[in-house]
Amino acid sequence: MKRTAEGALPYHPAPLPGHHHESRKLRSRSVFRYRALAEEIEAKIHDGTYAPGEKLPSIRQLHRRLNLSISTIHQAYIALETIGLVEARPKSGYFVSPVSLKNLETPVLPAPAAKPLRVETTGMVNSVLKAISDPRMLPLGSSTTATDLLPHRQFARIFKTLSERDIRKILSYSLTEGHPGLRRQLALRMIGFLKGVSPEDIVITTGCMEAVTLCLQAILKPGDTLAIETPTHFGFLQLFKEMGIMVVEVPTHPRAGVDIDALARILESTPIRACLFMPNIHNPLGTLLSDEGKERLVNLLNRHDVPVIEDDICGELYFEGQRRPSLLKTWDRKNLVLTCSSFSKTLAPGFRIGWVLPGPRFKDKILRLKAGSTVCTATPDQEIMARFLEGGAYERHLRILRGAVRNQTLKTAMAVKKHFPQDTRLSFPAGGSLLWIELNRRIDGMTLYQQALENRIAILPGAVCSVSGMFRNFIRIGCGAPFTNETERGIETLGRLARQCLRE
Repeated sequence: MKRTAEGALPYHPAPLPGHHHESRKLRSRSVFRYRALAEEIEAKIHDGTYAPGEKLPSIRQLHRRLNLSISTIHQAYIALETIGLVEARPKSGYFVSPVSLKNLETPVLPAPAAKPLRVETTGMVNSVLKAISDPRMLPLGSSTTATDLLPHRQFARIFKTLSERDIRKILSYSLTEGHPGLRRQLALRMIGFLKGVSPEDIVITTGCMEAVTLCLQAILKPGDTLAIETPTHFGFLQLFKEMGIMVVEVPTHPRAGVDIDALARILESTPIRACLFMPNIHNPLGTLLSDEGKERLVNLLNRHDVPVIEDDICGELYFEGQRRPSLLKTWDRKNLVLTCSSFSKTLAPGFRIGWVLPGPRFKDKILRLKAGSTVCTATPDQEIMARFLEGGAYERHLRILRGAVRNQTLKTAMAVKKHFPQDTRLSFPAGGSLLWIELNRRIDGMTLYQQALENRIAILPGAVCSVSGMFRNFIRIGCGAPFTNETERGIETLGRLARQCLRE
């Protein structure tokens, strides 16, 4: 079976027009069978039913036992081999990889101080940004999806279809609220997911960061206090400093998400003006807050009349299940949830197309702030994105992308387990392309970051993900690029440097 360049389970397109309907049904059934078998074996590997290094039943054994075709079973084994869970040994059969993620230990995060803090960032944030953007570095510090995994061919075809008349039209300014066709496509994507969203409810922004910035500016003034999860996306910290706002860090569990009980205590003791949370595929933890948790969180904030900015930039990169994770806005009864997102993680980071669902309370002010700062988002980028969405290829692309990113993240996690010191802790994320890794307390993540740079490897030191400078013995590794032999060697080098830090 031919593997895709991305390392994902191969996509089987529908037969060409003219093929018999029955042929299409048979192929669809075959794909379902091998995927179902692969998923069942993968689950048994993860829960320890099949132990690391154990030989799996032969293809002929499974053929006789399950009454499945030899081709179907072979495809399932190759799919598992592709993501690194299974090894093929010549003349011996298939074996479970000797490295297992079953016994991963969840990182133990330090408790933040439940009081407002002033953001005092240094030049470290700019230094880290420069390092993770350096093309000479192995990009293990970036949260960006590699362009190899993005639909560049489809975009190239769209560019070629632009006529002289189209070009003349898109040379002009767009509306402040955004391209009508793009807002229509975004509203259509909300059908069956979030009720009552029309194109008029959406404001297009220059990336998700502008969306978040406009929301913060619409709600907060200098000296106000914002509640955030900790750790958090390090790119927010400079923004908080420039706005002159105070920050309270709310503890966030790598599996369960934000600690709602801790937030309730903070709300009772501190005048919180707004919250900024990432309930769907948190950066850097990869956490997915449960629907029960989301409902409880929104009800709590509604009772206190506290607005919450919902950063959903990675919400489409979920791994488990067939349904996109719910938004906080689903449970909002007071129009206090402002939802922000973009296409930067899934389609085209260079286009800088984001959007915000501000709700009626904040929409007018956000439009005024947008008009008074960037005027509008680039018209050509919005036109190209609208045409791409109209073409209907986005869902298929997302299915392939999720599989590729999950496979890359799985392989990277297994490499960390294999090469890092034994007491290293990490939990496999619910989605996205980030691994949050706890090292031995004697290892300084900043020191490891500097030593990694000397070896042309860019990682993210955990200390930059906190206002208070916690997480000194943590690092973040990005898995947005295809896993290669170079990636494996880079992880091996990081493990060696971590052991060196322990000895020193």
